[in-house]
Amino acid sequence: MRIKSERDFWSGVLFIATGIGFGIGANSYSLGSSARPGPGYFPLMLSVLMAILGAIVLFKALTIETEGGDRIGAFAWRPLLVVVLSIMVFGFLLPRLGLFVTVPILVVLVSLATTEFGWLGSLVTAAVLTLFSWLVFVVGLKLVMPLYPAVL
Repeated sequence: MRIKSERDFWSGVLFIATGIGFGIGANSYSLGSSARPGPGYFPLMLSVLMAILGAIVLFKALTIETEGGDRIGAFAWRPLLVVVLSIMVFGFLLPRLGLFVTVPILVVLVSLATTEFGWLGSLVTAAVLTLFSWLVFVVGLKLVMPLYPAVL
């Protein structure tokens, strides 16, 4: 059997592996039933759907011919490292600086991962995401989290 799309092949493998991994993790929680789902029911169903989606993508990669084989290019280390480090900085700063300062810092740091966005776009995105985060997590879900720096 020949891989006809390298990109779809590896995407499918990653989807299946992630689905299996989260499915194993979800089994440590009570599943309950369809009428009364437990805490592990929803994650298990999502992991099964993810594995099925991965199988579909993998099947497509092995059956449908693509021009040039959809080769995977060089691995983009810089964006990966910038995004992961930015999320770590966010987790460290949120309890200290609060939501209104930390979300814009996260957005600006993550925007350094690419050259496609300018400063104006990053600042507008930071403002919109800060407002959206406040509305969803504080107003909507009523989560208790610091909004301002601890010194204030």
